[in-house]
Amino acid sequence: MAGMTERTWRVGELAEATGLSVRALHHYDQLGLLTPSRRTTAGHRLYIDADVRRLHQIVALRGFGLTLTEVARLLAGDLADPRELIRQQLEQVEATITAAEQVRRKLVDVLDGLSEPSAQTLLDLVERMTTMDRRLTHEEFDALNRERQAWRESLSPEQFAEHAERRRQATAAMTDEQLREMRERRAALVPQD
Repeated sequence: MAGMTERTWRVGELAEATGLSVRALHHYDQLGLLTPSRRTTAGHRLYIDADVRRLHQIVALRGFGLTLTEVARLLAGDLADPRELIRQQLEQVEATITAAEQVRRKLVDVLDGLSEPSAQTLLDLVERMTTMDRRLTHEEFDALNRERQAWRESLSPEQFAEHAERRRQATAAMTDEQLREMRERRAALVPQD
């Protein structure tokens, strides 16, 4: 390895390699977050491998949602317990996830309610719900399929496409576990020979 020179990046090269802007790299330098280890004789910034590692840390911590001030404190070791900052951020992320899940559930409820069923459909649904604890007979299963087909045929092509899209979106929003449970519930209702 003797005689090998360390790779350097000019600010524009580093910006292009990372997808960050030159302005962001200059800003990090002004804040003291990422000061280039070298400069050309003309004063241009030159970054080395250690600077790239530092930049990776900055970007990773920003990805966790930390402010630049928090990143600077963490990297400078100014925090009594850096793990506490990460714990706080984890709590914020978990709160965001919980809020997003609540919004998702509400959206699915709204989506399901967009095509309001008739009173008769609701009565039929209540009747079916009371019998859902048992496997359907062949006759009940055939009747259910006939009713579903009749309902589909009653829709205009636009209504059917809209319903299919809402169903696709709702299914896409489900977790693998929810999809598995739904399939198991359906399979439990299908008559066996």
